[in-house]
Amino acid sequence: MPRRMIRGLKLLSVLSLSLAIGGCIGTGGIAPQDHSLPANTLATDEAIQSAAKDAHWPAAQWWRAYSDEQLDRWIELAAQGSPSLAMAAARVRQAKAMAGIAESAESLHVNGDSTLKRHNWPTDQFYGPGALANTSTWDNNASLGLSYSLDLWGRESNTTEQALDLAHMSAAESRLAQLELQNNIVRAYIQLSLNYAQRDIVEATLAQQQQILDLAQRRLNGGIGTHFEVSQAETPLPETHRQIDALDEAIDLSRNQLAALAGKGPGEGAKLQRPTLSLQTALKLPSALPAELLGQRPDVVASRWRVAAQARGIDVAHAGFYPNVDLVGSLGFMATGGGMLSFLSGNKFNYSVGPAITLPIFDGGRLRAELGEASAGYDVAVAQYNQTLINALKDISDQLIRRASMDKQQVFTAESVASAQKTYDIALVAYKRGLTDYLNVLNAQTLLFHQQEIQQQVQAARLTAHAALVVALGGGLSAGADAPDDKKTAPSKPPAALEALDHMMSRP
Repeated sequence: MPRRMIRGLKLLSVLSLSLAIGGCIGTGGIAPQDHSLPANTLATDEAIQSAAKDAHWPAAQWWRAYSDEQLDRWIELAAQGSPSLAMAAARVRQAKAMAGIAESAESLHVNGDSTLKRHNWPTDQFYGPGALANTSTWDNNASLGLSYSLDLWGRESNTTEQALDLAHMSAAESRLAQLELQNNIVRAYIQLSLNYAQRDIVEATLAQQQQILDLAQRRLNGGIGTHFEVSQAETPLPETHRQIDALDEAIDLSRNQLAALAGKGPGEGAKLQRPTLSLQTALKLPSALPAELLGQRPDVVASRWRVAAQARGIDVAHAGFYPNVDLVGSLGFMATGGGMLSFLSGNKFNYSVGPAITLPIFDGGRLRAELGEASAGYDVAVAQYNQTLINALKDISDQLIRRASMDKQQVFTAESVASAQKTYDIALVAYKRGLTDYLNVLNAQTLLFHQQEIQQQVQAARLTAHAALVVALGGGLSAGADAPDDKKTAPSKPPAALEALDHMMSRP
Protein backbone atom coordinates (compact mmCIF):
# COMPACT_ATOMS: atom_id res chain seq x y z
CA MET A 1 0.00 0.00 0.00
CA PRO A 2 1.40 3.52 -0.88
CA ARG A 3 2.84 5.38 2.10
CA ARG A 4 0.66 8.40 1.31
CA MET A 5 -2.48 6.29 1.71
CA ILE A 6 -1.18 4.80 4.99
CA ARG A 7 -0.49 8.30 6.36
CA GLY A 8 -3.97 9.34 5.31
CA LEU A 9 -5.50 6.38 7.10
CA LYS A 10 -3.53 7.25 10.22
CA LEU A 11 -4.81 10.81 10.10
CA LEU A 12 -8.35 9.56 9.53
CA SER A 13 -8.02 7.19 12.49
CA VAL A 14 -6.74 9.93 14.80
CA LEU A 15 -9.55 12.27 13.70
CA SER A 16 -12.14 9.54 14.15
CA LEU A 17 -10.78 8.73 17.59
CA SER A 18 -10.85 12.35 18.70
CA LEU A 19 -14.38 12.91 17.42
CA ALA A 20 -15.88 9.61 18.49
CA ILE A 21 -14.42 9.25 21.93
CA GLY A 22 -13.14 12.77 22.66
CA GLY A 23 -13.35 12.39 26.41
CA CYS A 24 -14.43 8.77 26.78
CA ILE A 25 -11.20 6.71 26.82
CA GLY A 26 -7.69 7.79 27.76
CA THR A 27 -4.76 6.09 29.45
CA GLY A 28 -5.33 7.97 32.68
CA GLY A 29 -1.60 8.57 33.01
CA ILE A 30 -0.89 4.85 33.53
CA ALA A 31 2.81 4.16 32.95
CA PRO A 32 5.68 2.09 34.38
CA GLN A 33 7.20 3.38 37.60
CA ASP A 34 10.47 1.43 37.83
CA HIS A 35 13.70 1.62 35.83
CA SER A 36 16.66 -0.66 35.23
CA LEU A 37 19.84 -0.13 37.20
CA PRO A 38 22.83 0.86 35.03
CA ALA A 39 25.45 -1.83 35.60
CA ASN A 40 28.38 0.55 35.95
CA THR A 41 26.71 2.55 38.72
CA LEU A 42 26.70 -0.41 41.11
CA ALA A 43 29.59 -0.15 43.54
CA THR A 44 32.02 -3.07 43.57
CA ASP A 45 34.00 -4.19 46.58
CA GLU A 46 37.72 -4.63 47.06
CA ALA A 47 37.59 -8.28 45.99
CA ILE A 48 36.44 -7.32 42.50
CA GLN A 49 38.49 -4.14 42.21
CA SER A 50 41.74 -5.87 43.17
CA ALA A 51 41.23 -8.91 40.94
CA ALA A 52 43.48 -9.42 37.93
CA LYS A 53 42.27 -7.64 34.81
CA ASP A 54 44.39 -9.28 32.13
CA ALA A 55 42.66 -12.62 31.60
CA HIS A 56 40.02 -13.79 29.13
CA TRP A 57 36.52 -15.02 29.80
CA PRO A 58 36.17 -18.67 30.83
CA ALA A 59 36.46 -21.20 28.03
CA ALA A 60 33.30 -22.92 26.86
CA GLN A 61 34.63 -26.25 28.17
CA TRP A 62 35.85 -24.74 31.42
CA TRP A 63 35.79 -28.05 33.29
CA ARG A 64 38.83 -29.23 31.29
CA ALA A 65 40.95 -27.16 33.67
CA TYR A 66 40.60 -30.07 36.11
CA SER A 67 42.54 -32.36 33.73
CA ASP A 68 40.24 -35.34 34.22
CA GLU A 69 39.27 -37.16 31.01
CA GLN A 70 36.49 -39.09 32.73
CA LEU A 71 34.87 -35.82 33.83
CA ASP A 72 35.12 -34.51 30.26
CA ARG A 73 33.38 -37.61 28.90
CA TRP A 74 30.69 -37.48 31.56
CA ILE A 75 29.71 -33.88 30.84
CA GLU A 76 29.53 -34.68 27.13
CA LEU A 77 27.34 -37.66 27.97
CA ALA A 78 25.06 -35.45 30.06
CA ALA A 79 24.74 -32.93 27.22
CA GLN A 80 23.31 -35.70 25.03
CA GLY A 81 21.03 -37.45 27.51
CA SER A 82 19.99 -35.03 30.24
CA PRO A 83 16.18 -34.68 30.55
CA SER A 84 16.61 -31.18 31.98
CA LEU A 85 18.43 -30.02 28.85
CA ALA A 86 15.85 -31.74 26.67
CA MET A 87 13.07 -29.85 28.46
CA ALA A 88 14.93 -26.56 28.07
CA ALA A 89 15.41 -27.20 24.35
CA ALA A 90 11.71 -28.05 23.98
CA ARG A 91 10.77 -24.76 25.67
CA VAL A 92 12.92 -22.89 23.15
CA ARG A 93 11.17 -24.62 20.25
CA GLN A 94 7.82 -23.89 21.86
CA ALA A 95 8.67 -20.20 22.25
CA LYS A 96 9.80 -20.00 18.61
CA ALA A 97 6.53 -21.58 17.50
CA MET A 98 4.57 -19.04 19.56
CA ALA A 99 6.55 -16.26 17.87
CA GLY A 100 5.56 -17.73 14.52
CA ILE A 101 1.90 -17.71 15.55
CA ALA A 102 2.16 -14.04 16.55
CA GLU A 103 3.95 -13.11 13.34
CA SER A 104 1.24 -14.74 11.22
CA ALA A 105 -1.18 -11.99 12.29
CA GLU A 106 0.84 -9.50 10.21
CA SER A 107 0.28 -11.44 6.98
CA LEU A 108 -2.58 -11.58 4.52
CA HIS A 109 -5.21 -14.10 5.63
CA VAL A 110 -7.28 -15.98 3.09
CA ASN A 111 -10.06 -18.35 4.11
CA GLY A 112 -12.09 -20.51 1.78
CA ASP A 113 -15.72 -21.47 2.36
CA SER A 114 -18.09 -23.51 0.24
CA THR A 115 -21.63 -24.80 0.81
CA LEU A 116 -23.58 -27.26 -1.33
CA LYS A 117 -27.09 -27.82 -0.04
CA ARG A 118 -30.55 -28.76 -1.27
CA HIS A 119 -33.16 -26.27 -0.04
CA ASN A 120 -36.92 -26.83 0.26
CA TRP A 121 -38.70 -23.46 0.12
CA PRO A 122 -41.85 -23.03 2.22
CA THR A 123 -45.06 -21.22 1.28
CA ASP A 124 -45.65 -18.05 3.31
CA GLN A 125 -48.17 -15.41 2.26
CA PHE A 126 -46.15 -12.62 3.88
CA TYR A 127 -42.49 -13.67 3.55
CA GLY A 128 -42.60 -16.59 1.19
CA PRO A 129 -40.15 -16.98 -1.69
CA GLY A 130 -42.77 -16.36 -4.33
CA ALA A 131 -42.07 -18.42 -7.41
CA LEU A 132 -39.86 -20.78 -5.42
CA ALA A 133 -42.66 -21.65 -2.98
CA ASN A 134 -43.20 -25.34 -2.48
CA THR A 135 -40.10 -26.25 -4.55
CA SER A 136 -36.68 -27.73 -3.80
CA THR A 137 -33.61 -26.15 -5.42
CA TRP A 138 -29.88 -26.00 -5.02
CA ASP A 139 -28.74 -23.12 -2.78
CA ASN A 140 -24.97 -23.13 -3.21
CA ASN A 141 -22.06 -20.73 -2.72
CA ALA A 142 -18.26 -20.68 -2.68
CA SER A 143 -16.14 -17.77 -1.47
CA LEU A 144 -12.68 -16.62 -0.50
CA GLY A 145 -12.47 -14.23 2.42
CA LEU A 146 -9.42 -11.95 2.56
CA SER A 147 -8.23 -9.79 5.42
CA TYR A 148 -5.07 -7.80 6.04
CA SER A 149 -4.24 -5.79 9.14
CA LEU A 150 -2.74 -2.41 8.33
CA ASP A 151 -1.26 -2.34 11.84
CA LEU A 152 -1.20 1.45 11.90
CA TRP A 153 -0.29 1.61 15.59
CA GLY A 154 2.06 -1.36 15.82
CA ARG A 155 -0.19 -3.72 17.73
CA GLU A 156 0.64 -6.74 15.59
CA SER A 157 4.32 -5.92 15.08
CA ASN A 158 4.85 -5.32 18.80
CA THR A 159 3.03 -8.55 19.62
CA THR A 160 5.44 -10.33 17.30
CA GLU A 161 8.42 -8.56 18.88
CA GLN A 162 7.17 -9.55 22.32
CA ALA A 163 6.94 -13.21 21.28
CA LEU A 164 10.43 -13.07 19.76
CA ASP A 165 11.80 -11.52 22.97
CA LEU A 166 10.25 -14.36 24.94
CA ALA A 167 11.91 -16.83 22.56
CA HIS A 168 15.25 -15.13 23.21
CA MET A 169 14.54 -15.37 26.93
CA SER A 170 13.86 -19.10 26.59
CA ALA A 171 17.16 -19.53 24.73
CA ALA A 172 19.01 -17.74 27.54
CA GLU A 173 17.24 -19.90 30.11
CA SER A 174 18.31 -22.96 28.11
CA ARG A 175 21.93 -21.84 28.40
CA LEU A 176 21.36 -21.29 32.11
CA ALA A 177 20.08 -24.86 32.45
CA GLN A 178 23.16 -26.08 30.57
CA LEU A 179 25.46 -24.15 32.89
CA GLU A 180 23.67 -25.37 36.01
CA LEU A 181 23.93 -28.97 34.80
CA GLN A 182 27.66 -28.61 34.18
CA ASN A 183 28.13 -27.05 37.61
CA ASN A 184 26.11 -29.76 39.35
CA ILE A 185 28.10 -32.52 37.64
CA VAL A 186 31.42 -30.91 38.56
CA ARG A 187 30.33 -30.44 42.18
CA ALA A 188 29.13 -34.06 42.45
CA TYR A 189 32.35 -35.26 40.81
CA ILE A 190 34.43 -33.28 43.31
CA GLN A 191 32.42 -34.82 46.13
CA LEU A 192 33.11 -38.26 44.69
CA SER A 193 36.81 -37.46 44.65
CA LEU A 194 36.63 -36.21 48.25
CA ASN A 195 34.90 -39.43 49.34
CA TYR A 196 37.72 -41.47 47.84
CA ALA A 197 40.36 -39.29 49.52
CA GLN A 198 38.63 -39.58 52.89
CA ARG A 199 38.42 -43.34 52.44
CA ASP A 200 42.18 -43.43 51.87
CA ILE A 201 42.71 -41.57 55.13
CA VAL A 202 40.44 -43.92 57.05
CA GLU A 203 42.12 -46.97 55.48
CA ALA A 204 45.51 -45.54 56.49
CA THR A 205 44.10 -45.01 59.96
CA LEU A 206 43.00 -48.64 60.05
CA ALA A 207 46.43 -49.84 58.91
CA GLN A 208 48.20 -47.82 61.60
CA GLN A 209 45.71 -48.91 64.23
CA GLN A 210 46.41 -52.52 63.25
CA GLN A 211 50.15 -51.78 63.40
CA ILE A 212 49.82 -50.37 66.91
CA LEU A 213 47.74 -53.38 67.96
CA ASP A 214 50.44 -55.72 66.67
CA LEU A 215 53.09 -53.71 68.49
CA ALA A 216 51.09 -53.76 71.72
CA GLN A 217 50.64 -57.51 71.39
CA ARG A 218 54.40 -58.01 70.88
CA ARG A 219 55.18 -55.85 73.89
CA LEU A 220 52.76 -57.95 75.95
CA ASN A 221 54.33 -61.15 74.71
CA GLY A 222 57.77 -59.75 75.54
CA GLY A 223 56.75 -58.96 79.08
CA ILE A 224 57.06 -55.16 78.77
CA GLY A 225 53.42 -54.38 77.89
CA THR A 226 50.02 -54.77 79.52
CA HIS A 227 46.63 -56.20 78.59
CA PHE A 228 45.21 -52.68 79.04
CA GLU A 229 47.40 -51.39 76.20
CA VAL A 230 46.22 -54.24 73.98
CA SER A 231 42.59 -53.50 74.85
CA GLN A 232 43.12 -49.81 74.11
CA ALA A 233 44.59 -50.69 70.69
CA GLU A 234 41.67 -52.96 69.81
CA THR A 235 38.90 -50.49 70.77
CA PRO A 236 38.96 -48.12 67.72
CA LEU A 237 39.07 -50.86 65.07
CA PRO A 238 35.27 -51.49 64.74
CA GLU A 239 34.55 -47.77 64.46
CA THR A 240 37.16 -47.40 61.73
CA HIS A 241 35.61 -50.28 59.79
CA ARG A 242 32.22 -48.53 60.13
CA GLN A 243 33.66 -45.32 58.72
CA ILE A 244 35.04 -47.18 55.70
CA ASP A 245 31.63 -48.74 55.07
CA ALA A 246 29.95 -45.32 55.35
CA LEU A 247 32.37 -43.87 52.81
CA ASP A 248 31.74 -46.80 50.45
CA GLU A 249 28.05 -45.90 50.71
CA ALA A 250 28.80 -42.23 49.97
CA ILE A 251 30.85 -43.22 46.91
CA ASP A 252 28.00 -45.34 45.53
CA LEU A 253 25.47 -42.56 46.17
CA SER A 254 27.69 -40.02 44.39
CA ARG A 255 27.89 -42.35 41.39
CA ASN A 256 24.09 -42.62 41.35
CA GLN A 257 23.79 -38.84 41.50
CA LEU A 258 26.15 -38.39 38.57
CA ALA A 259 24.25 -41.01 36.59
CA ALA A 260 20.94 -39.24 37.24
CA LEU A 261 22.41 -35.86 36.21
CA ALA A 262 23.54 -37.41 32.94
CA GLY A 263 20.13 -38.97 32.34
CA LYS A 264 21.45 -42.51 32.84
CA GLY A 265 20.61 -45.39 35.14
CA PRO A 266 22.59 -46.45 38.23
CA GLY A 267 24.34 -49.16 36.20
CA GLU A 268 26.06 -46.50 34.12
CA GLY A 269 27.17 -44.67 37.26
CA ALA A 270 28.70 -47.85 38.67
CA LYS A 271 31.25 -47.75 35.84
CA LEU A 272 32.74 -44.51 37.13
CA GLN A 273 36.33 -44.86 38.27
CA ARG A 274 38.14 -42.84 40.89
CA PRO A 275 38.53 -39.17 39.80
CA THR A 276 41.96 -37.77 39.03
CA LEU A 277 41.23 -34.10 39.58
CA SER A 278 43.95 -31.50 39.64
CA LEU A 279 43.87 -27.73 39.36
CA GLN A 280 47.16 -26.04 38.66
CA THR A 281 46.10 -22.82 36.92
CA ALA A 282 44.21 -20.12 38.80
CA LEU A 283 41.30 -18.40 37.06
CA LYS A 284 41.71 -14.66 36.66
CA LEU A 285 38.99 -12.12 36.12
CA PRO A 286 38.51 -10.51 32.71
CA SER A 287 38.53 -6.79 32.18
CA ALA A 288 35.62 -4.34 32.28
CA LEU A 289 33.76 -5.62 35.29
CA PRO A 290 30.94 -5.40 36.06
CA ALA A 291 29.39 -4.25 32.75
CA GLU A 292 30.70 -7.11 30.58
CA LEU A 293 30.09 -9.65 33.34
CA LEU A 294 26.42 -8.83 33.43
CA GLY A 295 26.14 -9.44 29.70
CA GLN A 296 27.78 -12.87 29.95
CA ARG A 297 25.63 -14.52 32.61
CA PRO A 298 22.62 -16.37 31.13
CA ASP A 299 20.36 -15.42 34.06
CA VAL A 300 21.07 -11.70 33.53
CA VAL A 301 20.51 -12.01 29.78
CA ALA A 302 17.23 -13.87 30.33
CA SER A 303 16.09 -11.13 32.72
CA ARG A 304 16.89 -8.44 30.14
CA TRP A 305 14.87 -10.25 27.49
CA ARG A 306 11.96 -10.50 29.93
CA VAL A 307 12.12 -6.73 30.40
CA ALA A 308 12.19 -6.23 26.63
CA ALA A 309 9.14 -8.48 26.21
CA GLN A 310 7.21 -6.56 28.86
CA ALA A 311 8.16 -3.26 27.18
CA ARG A 312 6.59 -4.49 23.95
CA GLY A 313 3.53 -5.52 25.95
CA ILE A 314 3.07 -1.88 26.98
CA ASP A 315 3.28 -0.85 23.32
CA VAL A 316 0.60 -3.41 22.46
CA ALA A 317 -1.63 -2.05 25.23
CA HIS A 318 -1.16 1.51 23.97
CA ALA A 319 -2.24 0.47 20.47
CA GLY A 320 -5.57 -0.71 21.89
CA PHE A 321 -6.59 2.91 22.51
CA TYR A 322 -6.60 3.64 18.77
CA PRO A 323 -9.01 2.65 16.00
CA ASN A 324 -8.15 -0.62 14.36
CA VAL A 325 -8.20 -0.52 10.55
CA ASP A 326 -8.15 -3.71 8.48
CA LEU A 327 -8.58 -4.27 4.78
CA VAL A 328 -11.21 -6.94 4.11
CA GLY A 329 -12.54 -8.41 0.94
CA SER A 330 -14.19 -11.45 -0.56
CA LEU A 331 -14.44 -13.25 -3.88
CA GLY A 332 -17.18 -15.75 -4.50
CA PHE A 333 -19.90 -17.45 -6.49
CA MET A 334 -23.43 -17.98 -5.31
CA ALA A 335 -26.74 -19.10 -6.83
CA THR A 336 -30.17 -20.30 -5.79
CA GLY A 337 -31.72 -22.60 -8.33
CA GLY A 338 -30.32 -24.31 -11.38
CA GLY A 339 -28.02 -27.28 -11.42
CA MET A 340 -25.75 -28.34 -8.60
CA LEU A 341 -22.65 -26.64 -10.09
CA SER A 342 -24.31 -23.87 -12.06
CA PHE A 343 -23.37 -21.39 -9.34
CA LEU A 344 -19.76 -21.54 -10.61
CA SER A 345 -20.67 -19.79 -13.87
CA GLY A 346 -19.22 -16.34 -14.53
CA ASN A 347 -22.50 -14.44 -14.14
CA LYS A 348 -22.75 -15.72 -10.55
CA PHE A 349 -19.42 -14.10 -9.54
CA ASN A 350 -19.42 -11.41 -6.82
CA TYR A 351 -16.79 -9.59 -4.79
CA SER A 352 -16.41 -6.99 -2.05
CA VAL A 353 -13.48 -4.94 -0.71
CA GLY A 354 -12.99 -2.09 1.74
CA PRO A 355 -11.64 -1.01 5.11
CA ALA A 356 -13.06 -2.33 8.37
CA ILE A 357 -12.68 0.13 11.25
CA THR A 358 -13.33 -0.59 14.92
CA LEU A 359 -13.36 2.22 17.49
CA PRO A 360 -13.02 1.80 21.26
CA ILE A 361 -15.69 4.01 22.82
CA PHE A 362 -16.91 2.55 26.12
CA ASP A 363 -15.24 -0.61 27.40
CA GLY A 364 -15.85 -0.55 31.13
CA GLY A 365 -12.19 0.26 31.84
CA ARG A 366 -10.79 -2.77 30.01
CA LEU A 367 -8.15 -0.88 28.01
CA ARG A 368 -6.87 0.99 31.03
CA ALA A 369 -6.76 -2.25 33.01
CA GLU A 370 -4.77 -3.92 30.22
CA LEU A 371 -2.33 -1.01 30.15
CA GLY A 372 -2.09 -1.08 33.94
CA GLU A 373 -1.38 -4.82 33.88
CA ALA A 374 1.29 -4.39 31.20
CA SER A 375 2.92 -1.49 33.08
CA ALA A 376 2.93 -3.42 36.35
CA GLY A 377 4.35 -6.47 34.54
CA TYR A 378 7.13 -4.28 33.19
CA ASP A 379 7.92 -2.98 36.68
CA VAL A 380 8.03 -6.58 37.98
CA ALA A 381 10.42 -7.60 35.18
CA VAL A 382 12.63 -4.57 35.84
CA ALA A 383 12.72 -5.31 39.56
CA GLN A 384 13.63 -8.94 38.82
CA TYR A 385 16.38 -7.77 36.49
CA ASN A 386 17.75 -5.36 39.09
CA GLN A 387 17.74 -8.11 41.72
CA THR A 388 19.48 -10.49 39.32
CA LEU A 389 22.06 -7.80 38.65
CA ILE A 390 22.73 -7.29 42.35
CA ASN A 391 22.87 -11.03 42.99
CA ALA A 392 25.35 -11.44 40.13
CA LEU A 393 27.77 -8.95 41.66
CA LYS A 394 27.33 -10.53 45.09
CA ASP A 395 27.98 -13.95 43.59
CA ILE A 396 31.19 -12.90 41.85
CA SER A 397 32.44 -11.15 45.00
CA ASP A 398 31.57 -14.17 47.16
CA GLN A 399 33.50 -16.52 44.90
CA LEU A 400 36.54 -14.24 44.75
CA ILE A 401 36.60 -14.01 48.54
CA ARG A 402 36.16 -17.76 48.86
CA ARG A 403 38.85 -18.50 46.29
CA ALA A 404 41.37 -16.23 48.04
CA SER A 405 40.52 -17.84 51.36
CA MET A 406 40.89 -21.37 49.97
CA ASP A 407 44.32 -20.55 48.57
CA LYS A 408 45.49 -19.40 52.01
CA GLN A 409 43.84 -22.28 53.82
CA GLN A 410 45.55 -24.75 51.50
CA VAL A 411 48.96 -23.46 52.63
CA PHE A 412 47.99 -23.57 56.29
CA THR A 413 46.59 -27.10 56.13
CA ALA A 414 49.75 -28.37 54.40
CA GLU A 415 51.82 -26.94 57.27
CA SER A 416 49.47 -28.50 59.84
CA VAL A 417 49.68 -31.94 58.21
CA ALA A 418 53.48 -31.78 58.09
CA SER A 419 53.64 -30.79 61.76
CA ALA A 420 51.16 -33.51 62.79
CA GLN A 421 53.09 -36.14 60.82
CA LYS A 422 56.30 -35.16 62.58
CA THR A 423 54.59 -35.38 65.99
CA TYR A 424 53.19 -38.82 65.20
CA ASP A 425 56.55 -40.15 63.97
CA ILE A 426 58.25 -38.98 67.19
CA ALA A 427 55.52 -40.49 69.38
CA LEU A 428 55.66 -43.81 67.55
CA VAL A 429 59.47 -44.07 67.89
CA ALA A 430 59.26 -43.17 71.56
CA TYR A 431 56.55 -45.80 72.13
CA LYS A 432 58.64 -48.47 70.43
CA ARG A 433 61.55 -47.62 72.74
CA GLY A 434 59.36 -47.61 75.82
CA LEU A 435 59.82 -43.88 76.42
CA THR A 436 56.10 -43.02 76.28
CA ASP A 437 52.77 -44.75 76.63
CA TYR A 438 50.17 -45.68 74.01
CA LEU A 439 47.94 -42.70 74.80
CA ASN A 440 50.46 -40.25 73.35
CA VAL A 441 50.69 -42.30 70.17
CA LEU A 442 46.90 -42.43 69.89
CA ASN A 443 46.58 -38.68 70.39
CA ALA A 444 49.26 -37.98 67.78
CA GLN A 445 47.61 -40.35 65.34
CA THR A 446 44.18 -38.81 65.85
CA LEU A 447 45.61 -35.33 65.27
CA LEU A 448 47.40 -36.45 62.10
CA PHE A 449 44.37 -37.99 60.45
CA HIS A 450 42.19 -35.08 61.50
CA GLN A 451 44.58 -32.64 59.81
CA GLN A 452 44.72 -34.84 56.70
CA GLU A 453 40.94 -34.88 56.52
CA ILE A 454 40.81 -31.08 56.81
CA GLN A 455 43.42 -30.83 54.06
CA GLN A 456 41.28 -32.92 51.72
CA GLN A 457 38.18 -30.89 52.55
CA VAL A 458 40.02 -27.65 51.81
CA GLN A 459 41.30 -29.05 48.52
CA ALA A 460 37.76 -30.08 47.53
CA ALA A 461 36.45 -26.65 48.57
CA ARG A 462 39.14 -25.02 46.43
CA LEU A 463 38.11 -27.09 43.41
CA THR A 464 34.45 -26.21 44.06
CA ALA A 465 35.28 -22.51 44.45
CA HIS A 466 36.95 -22.56 41.04
CA ALA A 467 33.80 -24.03 39.48
CA ALA A 468 31.60 -21.51 41.30
CA LEU A 469 33.72 -18.61 40.03
CA VAL A 470 33.52 -19.88 36.44
CA VAL A 471 29.75 -20.20 36.75
CA ALA A 472 29.51 -16.70 38.24
CA LEU A 473 31.33 -15.42 35.15
CA GLY A 474 28.82 -17.09 32.82
CA GLY A 475 30.64 -20.37 32.18
CA GLY A 476 32.06 -19.32 28.81
CA LEU A 477 28.67 -19.56 27.09
CA SER A 478 29.03 -16.06 25.57
CA ALA A 479 25.43 -15.23 26.40
CA GLY A 480 26.20 -11.54 25.90
CA ALA A 481 26.14 -12.01 22.14
CA ASP A 482 22.38 -12.44 22.44
CA ALA A 483 21.62 -9.68 24.97
CA PRO A 484 19.13 -6.92 24.02
CA ASP A 485 20.32 -3.34 23.98
CA ASP A 486 18.95 -0.60 26.21
CA LYS A 487 16.60 0.67 23.50
CA LYS A 488 14.76 -2.64 23.31
CA THR A 489 14.28 -2.82 27.08
CA ALA A 490 12.40 0.48 27.25
CA PRO A 491 8.76 1.03 26.20
CA SER A 492 8.20 3.19 23.14
CA LYS A 493 6.86 6.67 23.68
CA PRO A 494 3.08 6.79 23.13
CA PRO A 495 2.00 8.55 19.92
CA ALA A 496 1.41 12.29 20.19
CA ALA A 497 -2.30 11.87 19.47
CA LEU A 498 -2.75 9.61 22.49
CA GLU A 499 -0.81 12.00 24.70
CA ALA A 500 -3.04 14.85 23.44
CA LEU A 501 -6.10 12.78 24.29
CA ASP A 502 -4.76 12.13 27.79
CA HIS A 503 -4.19 15.84 28.22
CA MET A 504 -7.72 16.54 27.08
CA MET A 505 -9.03 13.90 29.48
CA SER A 506 -7.16 15.47 32.40
CA ARG A 507 -8.61 18.93 31.85
CA PRO A 508 -11.41 19.92 34.29
